[in-house]
Amino acid sequence: MQPPSRPDRNIALEMIRVTEAAAIAAARWAGRGDKNAADGAAVDAMRFVLGGIAMDGVVVIGEGEKDEAPMLYNGEHIGNGRPPKVDVAVDPVDGTTLTAAGRNGALAVIALSERGSMFNPGPVVYMKKIAVGPRGRGAVDINASVTENLQELSKRLKKPVQELGVVILDRPRHADLVAEVREAGARVLSISDGDVAGAIATGWPNSGADILLGIGGTPEGVIAAAALKGLGGEIQGVLHPRNEQERIDAEALGYDFTRVLSTDDLVASDNCSFSATAITDGDFLRGVRFTDFGATTQSLVVRSRSGTVRTIETFHRHNKLQEFTTAGF
Repeated sequence: MQPPSRPDRNIALEMIRVTEAAAIAAARWAGRGDKNAADGAAVDAMRFVLGGIAMDGVVVIGEGEKDEAPMLYNGEHIGNGRPPKVDVAVDPVDGTTLTAAGRNGALAVIALSERGSMFNPGPVVYMKKIAVGPRGRGAVDINASVTENLQELSKRLKKPVQELGVVILDRPRHADLVAEVREAGARVLSISDGDVAGAIATGWPNSGADILLGIGGTPEGVIAAAALKGLGGEIQGVLHPRNEQERIDAEALGYDFTRVLSTDDLVASDNCSFSATAITDGDFLRGVRFTDFGATTQSLVVRSRSGTVRTIETFHRHNKLQEFTTAGF
């Protein structure tokens, strides 16, 4: 019998500082109708805090290409340059429209994994997805019909199809999908934005969400994979081109639109971390609250290597925030 290993550094717990900063910065813009300002404030805050983290990070999924995104662009090196070497995926505001409108479900999120292990979406913006929590893992197949997947999930979860909650982005492209889910007898949980939160909800107890279906962002699929690895869930995806030119360009770079991408394809490492802080209230976290002394945040921190899932509530004093950063607090 091998002696127990001593716990090593948990960088996921350091990432909470990053998402907290982004969430507080974005929350100041919640309900003010300017999604670009909310996103910009979150990006600035996130990048500022990332600069002090002991890591050699490369942004695989960021805010866009360098010329389009001066902060947290794809390929940017972040951290102080010391080990570990990691891939980084950021979404400073998952749900910019939700934030701007003051609606529920917006998160600030970040995911890390060992260098070279994170799938790079390249030019492919969208993918067809199916995601389930730990109890549904192995029961679904993205190539099966919606009805077949719901029936198999019903058996695995030991609950009637009529009680299954199916998360689907509210988009015109999903009209037929919604009709098939309802025809099968399941309940549609329609979300206007934020499919990272939607995927996580399938792995969260008592969220009411059992499965996520539909076409959503490829970068968000990679981030969700990092979270679901730690939660014990599963995501499958198939790249979905927006038009024929995108297909041609992507295939020239080696992307395969017939391949089913598993959780391990999207994040190959078994040592990945995920942190999310709620900007507005959601199914499993309460949004930022501003108080006389500062602000409170609630965060979810997941580490796949140890299998730990933590929810953390933090109290932030205004004067300490101002000392800590000048990024919009």
